[in-house]
Order: sequence, then structure tokens, then C-alpha cells
Amino acid sequence: MPSVTHEALVELFKNRPTLAAELLQDALGQPVPAFTEARVVSSDLAEIVPSDRRADVVVVLLVGEQQRPAMAIVVEVQLGVDPDKPYVWPVYLAQTRAQHRCPTWLLVVTTDQDMARWCSRVIAMGHPGATLTPLVLGPEGVPVVTDAEQAKAAPEVVVLSAMAHGQGEAGEAIGTAFLAAVVELGEERRAVYGDLVLSSLNEAARRRLEAMMKAGYQFQSEFARSYVAKGKIEAKAQDVLAFLEARGLEIPADVRERVLASTDLDELDRWIRRAAVIRDARELLATTAA
Repeated sequence: MPSVTHEALVELFKNRPTLAAELLQDALGQPVPAFTEARVVSSDLAEIVPSDRRADVVVVLLVGEQQRPAMAIVVEVQLGVDPDKPYVWPVYLAQTRAQHRCPTWLLVVTTDQDMARWCSRVIAMGHPGATLTPLVLGPEGVPVVTDAEQAKAAPEVVVLSAMAHGQGEAGEAIGTAFLAAVVELGEERRAVYGDLVLSSLNEAARRRLEAMMKAGYQFQSEFARSYVAKGKIEAKAQDVLAFLEARGLEIPADVRERVLASTDLDELDRWIRRAAVIRDARELLATTAA
């Protein structure tokens, strides 16, 4: 089953259809034809391979008033070794090329340099002279985005930048640039992108950004405010559990899950006060239900 990180990376390419072409040209130096629109199309290849083996994203670059396909890009996010991929990647290319009747390239995206080397291996097709060399974007190929205007213009690129370089010295600057871009994103994208960026930064950069958010930094956005609120809620929930444990009370799994699932600060405050007097942890929920 694909990981959360895998699915989040896939969403970057779906949310910004031009991203695959931009990375091919700007990061990998591959010439991309001029196009008037980039469109994400169906990646369902069920007639050839099982539906759970479909390509992650297929983008078609269109030209002219007739919206003629000039090029198709099969985007694959690869976070771990999969011995099936050298066999299914050529299938993805062949099927996409047959569907759209245009040149078709394979772009593999990974966050690990060792994986980038694995993905870059030449695939021998078996037919004389036929090979496939995937175009691979690893962390070394991702630009370091620290400019606020650049981040606003391409928020998906700054997210990739954080994932590739957030553990290094540029982590704080990348995170600050992301805060400038996040203001203009929709709520769902803010949540997904924000989780990716903050989880990718080194500890010092993450702490610095959290402090900036709490201090009302000029780039503070709805995402920043919601992130701080979320942190307060999680801290309160942990306080409830810590209080019960300090009193030597056994916490049943359903009580622990309910406390951690709460998003109501007032409820958590009531539970903290109640935790000081109850004799059984289950009384915490019984009181709330009453």
C-alpha cells in the first residue's frame, strides 16, 4: 500500500499539472516542447496491468487550438526498491504513447539519493537495441527555494525543496519561503503541504518556524494559526494522559484513543480537572457522556 508520503508527492503533480514539465526542463535540463496547457489525464492501464499497478500520474502537454498532444509524461514516485518496476515502467510508457499518439517520457521522483541511483539504471528490453533509461529527479536535482516570490509562484516546488534539503542549513530559509506561499493555498493543500514541509525540516528549523508562527510573524497564515492550535490540542491531550499515569491509574486503550482524538480545548481542560479526582480512568468518558 502506498505510504502517506508517496500519496502526498503524487498530489503535488496532480495539483500543478505543469510541474512535471518544469522539473524535466529546469532541474534535469531536458528540452520540453512549447505547450499551451498541461493536463493530468487518466493513468488507468487496467486493460494491460492490474489496476493497483497503474502509473502514479500521467500529464499530457497540449498545443494549438486543437489541443493536440505534443508530449506525455508518466510520473512515478519511487520511495523504495520494487523489482517489478523495470518491467511495468515500459508498459506504462507504451500504453500512454499508444493512447495519446505522442512522444512519451518517464519521470521518476524520489527523496533518497540511493534510490535515485537505483531508479536510474538502464532497463534492457531484450529486443536488440531497445533500452529504457528513466529520467530521475533525486534530492540533488531539486532546487533550493528560499525566495518568497519564487515560492508563491510554485508552492509545489518549495515543498519538494523542503523534502530534499530541509535537513540541511537551508531548512529555515526554505520553511520561511513556504510560509509566504501557503497564504494563497486552499485549506486542503495547506494541510497536506504544511505537514510535508514541517516534517521534512531539521529540528532547529522546525522550532524556529513554530516560534515565528506563535509570535505573529508577517507570513502568518491560516495554516500557521491552525498548526499552532493543533499543537496546543495535542499538548493538552498528553497532559490528560500524563496526569492519569502520574496517579497510577491504568488507561484502557479506548480511553487513550478518545483523549488523543479530541479537538476541543474546553473538553480537554475539563478532563484535566477531572483526572485529579477520579479513581478509574473510565470515569473520564462517563462524566463527559452524562
